[in-house]
Amino acid sequence: MNSAEPPQIFSKARRRAVFDRMRTRQDRDGAARFLLDETLDDFAERIAFMQLRPQRSLLVGFTKETPTLPGLVSAETPFDRDEESPLSQGGFDLILAMHTLATVNDLPGALVHLNRGLARGGVMIATFVGAGSLANLRRAMIAAEPDRPAARMHPLIDTRAATALLERAGFGRLVVDSSSLQVAYRSLDQLVDDLRDQGLTNQLANAAAPLARPAAARARAAFLEHADEQGRVVETFELVTATGWKV
Repeated sequence: MNSAEPPQIFSKARRRAVFDRMRTRQDRDGAARFLLDETLDDFAERIAFMQLRPQRSLLVGFTKETPTLPGLVSAETPFDRDEESPLSQGGFDLILAMHTLATVNDLPGALVHLNRGLARGGVMIATFVGAGSLANLRRAMIAAEPDRPAARMHPLIDTRAATALLERAGFGRLVVDSSSLQVAYRSLDQLVDDLRDQGLTNQLANAAAPLARPAAARARAAFLEHADEQGRVVETFELVTATGWKV
């Protein structure tokens, strides 16, 4: 019996376009990097806490400058290879995936390939924006088109689903946890700029057309309905980190 093809939720062409735009925007002064920096710092803390001494490490994701990570022999953008295909190299002691896995169509397959890319006893650590994130933005998008809201935001993965996916991918040991990062905004446009800077805008295969001017005005107004006395809307980014060991 042939296995069914995974549903094409995300567009590879849009995904590449979002990534290329992020790479360009990161060259600007003042580009938002808080999620990228937070993730790299967290990776370093986890590596130190687990006392890992990898001889060969792979980083999948975008960083403006190559980070200082133990054993780093290869750093790839999400488009150096198709993440739903096998790694061109193997035998890594450590693989780090930074905000790339949440927008692949075949996530179970991508995790299997990462597992197979590890040496025995090797560790994979993957972080992505997960369920519980961007509640104010979601409310604003619904308010923009109350009669027929279009699909404008990605489905997000929670810790329970991530745990099941790691088990399915064959990791012998695993830990999944989450942390939250809160950022204050004075406008919806400022939030959207930060998302564009960090490659987190719409990558859906069936993406809706841009909001018309009246709908965009409703979205901006709805976003500010949750502002505090200083006119700031606090948005939450829930970072899910999945760690798996190859045994």
